[in-house]
Amino acid sequence: MPQSLSNTLIHIVFSTKHRKEFIDDSIEESLFGYIGKVCNDQKCKTIIVGGYRNHVHIFCSLYRPLSQSDLVKEIKSYSSKWIKTQGEAYSDFYWQDGYAVFSVSQSNSTQIINYIKNQRIHHGGKSFQNEYRQLLTSNDIPYDERYVWD
Repeated sequence: MPQSLSNTLIHIVFSTKHRKEFIDDSIEESLFGYIGKVCNDQKCKTIIVGGYRNHVHIFCSLYRPLSQSDLVKEIKSYSSKWIKTQGEAYSDFYWQDGYAVFSVSQSNSTQIINYIKNQRIHHGGKSFQNEYRQLLTSNDIPYDERYVWD
């Protein structure tokens, strides 16, 4: 019997609305774990979730029948609802409307894992906006600065 097989690895990046720094030390680990659970619940194997203060990076495999936009929609929806239950400090939490998704080859997996693991160090000298622009440019994704931020 023929099979349809796939190993589509993706790197998803998005920020909090207006880059508000909601992802503090008290919520970071739980939030990243919850996002990983949402991915797994959508049959997308989570490899690593990380980020820093105002954004997240998700590296996972994409379940063959699921679209990128549907996966991101589920992640944002469930995690936004969850974080608002974590205390008064998070009652105004929202994700930005947009996102970026990058394809990742199996041979570059270790590089992406290390990149996500080192977000805290990486952002010691670089803003999320600069990181995002660099990711878009290095992945040859054209963008209009007027419509990237909300």
